[in-house]
Amino acid sequence: MSFGIIVFPDVEELDFVGPWEMLTMWSKLAGGPSPCLIVAEKREPVACAKGLSINPHVSFAECPPLDWLLVPGGMGTRREVDNPAMTCFLADQAPGCKALLSVCTGAFVLHAAGLLSGKTATTHWGSLDRLRAMGDVKVVEQRFVRDGNVWTSAGVSAGTDLMLAFIAHTAGEEAAAKVQLQAEYYPADTVYGSTASHERAPAYVKRPGNPARTP
Repeated sequence: MSFGIIVFPDVEELDFVGPWEMLTMWSKLAGGPSPCLIVAEKREPVACAKGLSINPHVSFAECPPLDWLLVPGGMGTRREVDNPAMTCFLADQAPGCKALLSVCTGAFVLHAAGLLSGKTATTHWGSLDRLRAMGDVKVVEQRFVRDGNVWTSAGVSAGTDLMLAFIAHTAGEEAAAKVQLQAEYYPADTVYGSTASHERAPAYVKRPGNPARTP
């Protein structure tokens, strides 16, 4: 079972590195997918949003059929939604995939490939209205959401939560528990400063059970 994560120029680093960490721990500790591949349009270094350079394992042309596929976000998605190589690759891979996942504004790339229409989805808080404006997506303000075989998450760090939930759904709670323990990923529920009162803060931050407070 193979899992691919796409990268592209100006991809947001944590959008794919967080899920990659959970994914590869799953592979090593609990019988998760193999191979796990970083995929790009070309097999040459990709410059990410914050200066990290990443070396893809395979190009679009070299990539085998994937069982699962994740699209991260970042400013580069503004360009990738109009990149035929990207949208055609996704559209070609999708019919054989058991699940498609996106992090942050990766949702817009899925949409551009015709894979998000009619779905419930989420994205980075700053792009929720832009996703609503697409008109054919039911947008929810949640950390992550699943609609059939399509999983989407909110911004940046939310991709790690998405991947753990995906592991639990796909391989069971105990597989996810092994990954969570090894990663020591038990996030605090602290919301710093006035975040919860920001007019565009997502609903899951504003909810009563998650009050704004500092340590």
